[in-house]
Amino acid sequence: MSFKRVINAVETHDGEPMRVITGGIGHIPGDSVYEMEEYLRLHDDGLRKFLLREPRGYPPMCCNVIVPPKHPDAAAGYIIMEQTEYPMMSGGNTISVATVLLETGMLEMKEPYTEFQLEAPAGLIGIKAKCESGKVKEVTFLNQPSFAVYTDTEITVPHIGHGVEKVKVDVAWGGMFYAMADVRQFPWIELTPEMGREITRVSSLILRAAQDQLQVAHPSYPGVGITISQLFGPTDDPKADVRNAVTVASGEVDFDNPSTWIGALDRCACGTGTCARMAAMYAKGELKLNQPFRHQGLLGVVYTGELLEETEVAGYKAVVPTISGTSYIYGFNNLVLDSDDPFPEGFTIGDIWA
Repeated sequence: MSFKRVINAVETHDGEPMRVITGGIGHIPGDSVYEMEEYLRLHDDGLRKFLLREPRGYPPMCCNVIVPPKHPDAAAGYIIMEQTEYPMMSGGNTISVATVLLETGMLEMKEPYTEFQLEAPAGLIGIKAKCESGKVKEVTFLNQPSFAVYTDTEITVPHIGHGVEKVKVDVAWGGMFYAMADVRQFPWIELTPEMGREITRVSSLILRAAQDQLQVAHPSYPGVGITISQLFGPTDDPKADVRNAVTVASGEVDFDNPSTWIGALDRCACGTGTCARMAAMYAKGELKLNQPFRHQGLLGVVYTGELLEETEVAGYKAVVPTISGTSYIYGFNNLVLDSDDPFPEGFTIGDIWA
């Protein structure tokens, strides 16, 4: 057998499928994980496509490449890949990476808690893993600061229908910039898996409208703007405070092309989405420091967040959040590229891809 590429992967999920690459990538230039991520984005984006497009991937899948850390205080580094971008930070992916590192023995597991730091493109992320009988039962991570840029800001969103043209949104950073809207503005929508198609349609339209109408730029990451959307609302589950549905884009939204009004719903409660939601709530006086916040995804998965302290990011009032959640390993995989494969970067087709 002759293969152009053989890559080792651990398959995990916390509702959302999170692939973790543990070997086969080789050297990536850069003096920080952020620089390594930027190298891949600018010079080797075919790797991301190979790992996430068909036949090896599908729209909801995320991927993480474990790399040597560049920061002296980090035990490992990781580069996060999604269908249209390289996020600076992702909560569910962080939980999965920490779980894989400990349960495969790449890092030593200590019971009842193992503590270490990871280097994400966003910087150092603190990890506290609850461990029992060789298993990671829960991961709590300390994120970089989150902050709100807009709260209760009205935008015009075409094509929603049902007489709705104006939508109020919050925009906040939790590791990505989220455009977030209260689902009660759309009385015909319920945050249930069965309404997934309508949730993604409306969320995609909100995303594009927010991108067009609200100027956003992260002070540390040039060119990074609003890339993801979230609907949130009340829940009748006593184990949660707020229910959410995050739509991850699988392509650019075009108001003139209805086939692009779609995306993949995050199957978990979304870690950076929870951080962004908490930052917006804090800015509006709806959440206090050290107040637990239980955020529930469409599958019922709950992440518990908490804001530890107030800080500042480039003039924005910011908060330092933690998130707790659990991930599960469901498989081990060797991904290969046949030397005769005509699709070395995989492929997409418009039946399920934007």
